Amino acid sequence: METSARLLRLLSVLQSRPEWPGADLAARLEITPRTLRRDVAKLRSLGYPVHAVPGVAGGYRLGAGAALPPLLLDDEEAVAVALSLRSAATHSVTGVAEASVRALAKLEQVLPARLRERAAAISQATVALTGPGPAVNAGALVVIARACRSHEVIEFGYRSHDGVESARRAEPHRLVQAGYRWYLVARDLGRAEWRTFRADRIGDPRLTGVRFVPRDPPDAAAFVARAVTTAPYRYQARILVHAPAAAVAEQVPPSAGVLEPIGATKCVLTAGSDSLDAIAFHTVMMGLPFTVLEPPELIEHMRSLAGRLSEAAQSGTHE
Repeated sequence: METSARLLRLLSVLQSRPEWPGADLAARLEITPRTLRRDVAKLRSLGYPVHAVPGVAGGYRLGAGAALPPLLLDDEEAVAVALSLRSAATHSVTGVAEASVRALAKLEQVLPARLRERAAAISQATVALTGPGPAVNAGALVVIARACRSHEVIEFGYRSHDGVESARRAEPHRLVQAGYRWYLVARDLGRAEWRTFRADRIGDPRLTGVRFVPRDPPDAAAFVARAVTTAPYRYQARILVHAPAAAVAEQVPPSAGVLEPIGATKCVLTAGSDSLDAIAFHTVMMGLPFTVLEPPELIEHMRSLAGRLSEAAQSGTHE
């Protein structure tokens, strides 16, 4: 690889992570540690702030304020960025839709003609379907994300589903997007337990400057999935579906139920509702064979519905 091309690749890789151990960086670039040191010195001579990280496992990081060259994107990366910017136009986050259009326009200006044509095609062919729920403030998401990354306690106001306002102090873990909703998974210090918070109900999140060490954080995606599909409801159903989990997932989004594969041909669907009729209807409408495992009320309700449907079908044959 020519030196100039290798230096551009080095810059690109340095941008992908906050810090790179020297050995890992050399392996990623398929060069020797000696060549890496020489290339880093060359970048510094060109004005790029590449800092050496001391220590046994020391490495390199790209400092802030670097005057980076035109975007170094391959075909797949360019398409991925363009799709992400168009997806941001769902208006689920306030102010991001307009900003995404501006960013996409800037992206098209710096891309080579071949990739610019692909990005423009995505922009022209894509129409965003706006979400039905309230939008999340982009500034609030930034504050929460910073707190998650730096393990910093945050304080915020929170409005529950029944409109009750309260002040919260929490150790944030992760932000999870589920459909049109954003959720914060955090350890609520006032209640000493892990909780999910709807981001659109969080008001004025503030960094406190107090750092913490994470204590047994849950799998954020699974935690939110359980919280939004079963925890708020009167009935929690477990249904054995005689079909592969991948096939069931096409009909049951993560925000509606949790799927647990049982071998290659079955899975258990866990879902919640305040209505047994609603659970029965959606389960039958999947069009897949199933067995209700629990709760007992749902099993009995299914038997009653089956009997009534059977009677209705038989009465129709005698007319």
